[in-house]
Amino acid sequence: MNSAAPIHADINTFPIANGQLMLGGIPLSQLAQRVGQTPFYAYDRQALTQRVLDLRKNMPAELKIHYAMKANPMPAVVQHMATLVDGFDLASAGEMKVALDTPMPAAHISFAGPGKRPQELSQAIAAGVTLNAESFHELNTIAEQCQALGLNAKVAIRINPAFELKASGMKMGGGPKQFGIDEEQLPDALRLIKALDLDFQGFHIYSGSQNLKAESIIDAQKKSLQLAARLAEHCPTPIRKLNIGGGFGIPYFPGDTPLEIGQVGKALGEQMAATKHALPEAEIIIELGRYLVGEAGIYVTRIIDKKNSRGQTFLIVDGGLHHHLAASGNFGQVIRKNYPVAIGNKMDFAEHETVNIVGPLCTPLDILADKMALPKAEIGDLVVIFQSGAYGYTASPARFLSQPDALEILA
Repeated sequence: MNSAAPIHADINTFPIANGQLMLGGIPLSQLAQRVGQTPFYAYDRQALTQRVLDLRKNMPAELKIHYAMKANPMPAVVQHMATLVDGFDLASAGEMKVALDTPMPAAHISFAGPGKRPQELSQAIAAGVTLNAESFHELNTIAEQCQALGLNAKVAIRINPAFELKASGMKMGGGPKQFGIDEEQLPDALRLIKALDLDFQGFHIYSGSQNLKAESIIDAQKKSLQLAARLAEHCPTPIRKLNIGGGFGIPYFPGDTPLEIGQVGKALGEQMAATKHALPEAEIIIELGRYLVGEAGIYVTRIIDKKNSRGQTFLIVDGGLHHHLAASGNFGQVIRKNYPVAIGNKMDFAEHETVNIVGPLCTPLDILADKMALPKAEIGDLVVIFQSGAYGYTASPARFLSQPDALEILA
């Protein structure tokens, strides 16, 4: 999307002092000196803390909040989140290792993913992590691993519900999906769990992500609770854990309206009360990644060249899509839109110009800003991309063209 507007002021929540963006109380230029290089990602621990506090204030008191580590598995971030949330949700054995290095008890950690390897299943069983099983074959493999280890496995079933999370960025439920076991197959799956004598925990129902519409999330949460209540009679033991997913989005682009979290929390409290009789022992869990960390991070890259081509100005920076695929528009966007961008050491600079910000890669896809009006920048200035705390570095092709790595810090 071409934009003649400067940084989306409604999205930038970091303070500014003497023309410098501040993160963790440190001016950006000083922070860059402390890091020792560009590009880098920086995450603000106070912003992470405040987001969880605000969420708890708006959610039912008995609700458990889990952090989906796939959003940002940086060890320092995960360590910090372990002090704030009630549990972790994993997508790999690599993430499990990071999680188990924190104070978070294994009993509060779950592991989802449609293609878990036997070795990963074995590791999770040995650790005492709950496995969200996603197929009949996986249930049988879990049982085989249990027999080999002489241990039992904590197992929940990930359900592919018949409904979807409407207006979500990525739909992960409803229709044919690689995720979970189809809702209509659940009675058979529950009978298999009983026959295999696995330690049944409950259900995981994740139907979509990046949703800014409270009504859509409320509808999906209501249907998830109702579905679990209907299935309760088929379960080998009472449901102890019910993960109803997340899907809470954050604003990225002009016109995006932040999610009305209070509206979601009020409705969820009413729904949980309505299903308490059917699910008396169930711990209700929401699983959030992007919503918890996305707005707490920035990506910082330095201008290394500036040139004009047929009337357009290009700022060439030392970072690009290999570090931040999402900001380049190549991570799920149908029509490319600019992330919120600023010249972080010239936040109060009055003179503006319309520029394209591109990375150093030999591909026309390496675009970080397309025709944006920004403070007039020169070689050496620092470009900041906001909303970069989730699905940033680890969601990008860091080895592409063998460019130097970015660093990550928690400030």
